[in-house]
Amino acid sequence: QVQLVETGGGLVQPGGSLRLSCAATGRVSSIDTMGWYRQAPGKQRELVASIRLGNLNYADSVKGRFTISRDNAKNTVYLQMNSLKPEDTAVYYCNLRKDWGLGDYWGQGTQVTVSS
Repeated sequence: QVQLVETGGGLVQPGGSLRLSCAATGRVSSIDTMGWYRQAPGKQRELVASIRLGNLNYADSVKGRFTISRDNAKNTVYLQMNSLKPEDTAVYYCNLRKDWGLGDYWGQGTQVTVSS
């Protein structure tokens, strides 16, 4: 089993920055894919960014503004969000996915609100 706990959400003005953290505990491996998803009201959950063995993947809408990183020693993944826009407002979820369908885990979510 894996447990994920997100921190770092909040209210920020347009153009501002936030840093989300997700600490994983349990059976975590450095080869697991870790990522961030978000879900805005009335919309489907969408991938924001993911990282696996140094390979990074970003949604087009956040490229150049968001940066995902991972500290394997701490089993923690980060999402640095810069130049935030109102359309970035959503609940952000941390995800850990194991290879070969051996597990897919979610955090409880953290609210990010971009508003003046």
